[in-house]
Amino acid sequence: MNNLSSTKIDITNAAINKIKSILNYKSNIGYNFRVFVTSGGCNGLKYDFTLDKNINDNDYIIKQSNILILIDNISLSYLTGGLIDYVENINKSYFFISNIKYNNKCNCGMSFN
Repeated sequence: MNNLSSTKIDITNAAINKIKSILNYKSNIGYNFRVFVTSGGCNGLKYDFTLDKNINDNDYIIKQSNILILIDNISLSYLTGGLIDYVENINKSYFFISNIKYNNKCNCGMSFN
């Protein structure tokens, strides 16, 4: 396990508050929030999120506001310099990562290469 003290990933208060809310559900006690990159979307790669009880040896950990955000070392390179946000409006709600390092995004903005 590695702490991200030297890696720059920003997280908005909206994202922190939503993660806390999700992790505080009775059925989610003991889980952590995992962010990762996977293949998919229009442009080849996309960010994804899941709940995970396991902390792997190669995980990087962001500890903020009494929650743990886990990132595997491959996904870390795609997240460094990014911003994790949560958007909620009348049409939909979702976690979103913006990262200026990846300008080649699809039209919907949900995948990159």
